[in-house]
Amino acid sequence: MTPHADVFFLPAAGGEQRLCLFHAPVGAPRSRVLYLHPFAEEMNKSRRMAALACRALAEAGHAVLQVDLRGCGDSSADFGDASWADWQADARLGLAWLDAHVTDAPVWLWGLRAGALLAAADWGRPVNYLFWQPMTNGKLALQQFLRLKLAAEMASGASKGLMDAMKTELAAGRPVEIAGYRLSANLASGLDAARLAPSGVPGRVEWLELSTREDAVLTSVSEQAIKSWQDAGWAVRPQIVPGPGFWATSEIELAPALIARTVEALS
Repeated sequence: MTPHADVFFLPAAGGEQRLCLFHAPVGAPRSRVLYLHPFAEEMNKSRRMAALACRALAEAGHAVLQVDLRGCGDSSADFGDASWADWQADARLGLAWLDAHVTDAPVWLWGLRAGALLAAADWGRPVNYLFWQPMTNGKLALQQFLRLKLAAEMASGASKGLMDAMKTELAAGRPVEIAGYRLSANLASGLDAARLAPSGVPGRVEWLELSTREDAVLTSVSEQAIKSWQDAGWAVRPQIVPGPGFWATSEIELAPALIARTVEALS
């Protein structure tokens, strides 16, 4: 029987709330998993895939918690009010909730795209990582997001000097509007400084990337990042899985093989 998610609001600082979905495991929990979603519109494009993967993991015996970060989804505040520190605090809230409600099982932080940057921190405890198409550099992630506005303005010829203008506004502490999202200076600076770097007690890393090419190989950027984790003592297992980049497709798409490999990796 497919388990149903328990939907609730988790109290946060300042009287705010974070929308959570808890997927209870079938049987005794094999692990506790905290899912950290990607940035901005990539979160919405990924909701279906995340939901299906959460259900599959729960059916395989894993306890999975999804949290809408501050200003995202149905959680409190607007996107433009959020900071990187807020999102780190939300991840700690999620871990604390799992500690209180699911015991005696290893902890995994599962990050998709920029969610992997948020997950890769020293949590003061042993954790393992599940990375879906991880972004290794927050500066690049920020650049890609800013380019969305460049692309939108290019047809009108208004894109000239726009990148520098946006960076100037953010550096002055003022927000910028991009693709329907108000990006605060605090969130931009936090993302810009984020790196997918190892820290804390070494554990396991399941590194899964997608490609529609049969001859796909890891990029040199991914290989360098993986080596840094391995050099720090982490057991990293990279895999390339067939499937589309569902977080960026115009229509909602799925990558069933990624879900199957994820269940195998954690089991």
